[in-house]
Amino acid sequence: MVADVISCDKLLSHPRGLVWELISSPDMYPMFFTGVGSCETLIENTETGPDPEYLVLSAKTTARVRLILSNTKESLAIEGVDNDGLISVRLFEERSAPTRVRITVLRAASVLPSGIKKPSVAVNQWLMDGLDKIDDYLSGASTSTVSNMGDGGNIQLSIARLMVGVGVVRIPRPDRGLRQLGSLARWGFTLQGGYAAAAARAPKQLAIADDAGQLTFEQLDRRAEAMATGLMRDGINETSKIGLLARNNIAMVECLIAFGMLGVDVMLLNNALAATQIQIAVARNNLTKVFVDDDLDELVRYVPWEVELVSTGRRSAINGRRGLDDFVVADKPGVLPPTRPGHQVVQTSGTSGTPKGALRPTPRGFAVIAAMLSRMPMKMNETMLISAPVFHAWGLGCLQISTPLRATVILQEKFDPEECLRAIATRKVTTLIAVPVMLQRIVDLPATVRQKYDTSSLRLVACSGSPLNASLVQRFTEAFGEVLYNFYGSTEVSWATIADPADLAIAPTTVGRPPLGTTIAILDADRRPVPRGVTGRIFVGNEMLFDGYVADPSPASVNGLLDTGDLGH
Repeated sequence: MVADVISCDKLLSHPRGLVWELISSPDMYPMFFTGVGSCETLIENTETGPDPEYLVLSAKTTARVRLILSNTKESLAIEGVDNDGLISVRLFEERSAPTRVRITVLRAASVLPSGIKKPSVAVNQWLMDGLDKIDDYLSGASTSTVSNMGDGGNIQLSIARLMVGVGVVRIPRPDRGLRQLGSLARWGFTLQGGYAAAAARAPKQLAIADDAGQLTFEQLDRRAEAMATGLMRDGINETSKIGLLARNNIAMVECLIAFGMLGVDVMLLNNALAATQIQIAVARNNLTKVFVDDDLDELVRYVPWEVELVSTGRRSAINGRRGLDDFVVADKPGVLPPTRPGHQVVQTSGTSGTPKGALRPTPRGFAVIAAMLSRMPMKMNETMLISAPVFHAWGLGCLQISTPLRATVILQEKFDPEECLRAIATRKVTTLIAVPVMLQRIVDLPATVRQKYDTSSLRLVACSGSPLNASLVQRFTEAFGEVLYNFYGSTEVSWATIADPADLAIAPTTVGRPPLGTTIAILDADRRPVPRGVTGRIFVGNEMLFDGYVADPSPASVNGLLDTGDLGH
């Protein structure tokens, strides 16, 4: 329960005038008080007019408040327009410290952001934390660097505990365990290594399904290696540069695994680009072959004739074009591990210019899956519907994470909100990987349509790719429960932060906290950490920072942290 009256008293080490400037500016509150999404001015302050009013947005509520300021700049009151809540703030000049701030909250349950826990001690702590940030802001304190190095700072021990706890590392049968470890030793912690290890551990388990068919881990691993052998005999090797233009389907995954077995650099071409942009990407990256879905043939119409086009279909519907079955050998595959792992080259969004080719790094161990599991409680043997495009870093990263979990991956070539719900109900999907616009289209469906499908199996919805707005978080949570996770990252830095349902309940637009092994810093123009609450450039450090662009200079870095190009606080 929350008391009717809650008080907070704190000394700040700054003159009263400076503290007043911040306390009396509601538009600054989102920088300091967690859960206040925004404060929008409804009625301006004038000398002869009424007291100013603001619309305060928080996790589940929208409140209208009135700000009453004293002429002496010593006190203010924030009162609810539509309820009887009241927050009183008084500033006192002290000898021991420049300013004492005393806050009194009346009927807190009706005036504070809905996501804030309401026991009196929690409300008091929330107020104190906000005042601490104001103090940091005025001091210019370098407090905006946050690291997650695990329990006691021992990251390796934390990774090991997670892997054992979830069941990623477990050897109940020595024969299968040795085959699993042998597959990882052969291919490393790559996509092909993950699928080969899963095939050794659970050969008959369903690995992947799309609109046209499905394969077990054993079937997928064997077909990919047979295809890699045929590609090798056709002249593809570690020096080759291949393009892949495909939708989310089994063929795309088969190609990625086979190319990985050969150490080939493969560029994942964005099928949302225009044909001229595809032509530029092919030329700029010196691609010699492009594997393409037949129904995307219009996008490769400007590709030069000397670049061979290969169909991702088993047999091509396009006259004279080879398909994947033309590379599958019948005899025993004979692919040796490459001397170096090939790169998966992912195109950036291109929002600030021509899309760049970013070289994705090869994981060196279990740190990648541990980072994700430290903030998103995925389990072994998930059924994972990847709706986000696999040609983007977000969809590709989730495909890679699926393999150590031995998840069954469901792919749909085109996103349709009702078909997505149908797949969740039919396949008993436990994890959905999506981008915000997909979730928006789902909640925009009529309630009668959504209610036709049993989505109770869904435990986790991971979303990334663009900002989530508060309204979408609220509507999705109301419709599907507290299953939403907001993932912030980029093609260049992989992951940065993850917000879980508890974070989103407090601050629906937050991107959360850094996962295991990750450091976040907000830096100013001189590359120095800013105080908490101050907006600056977001820099990230983790195990999977990219290996640079194919043909462009890399972003700035500071002490091992890479500039995301984004602003945040």
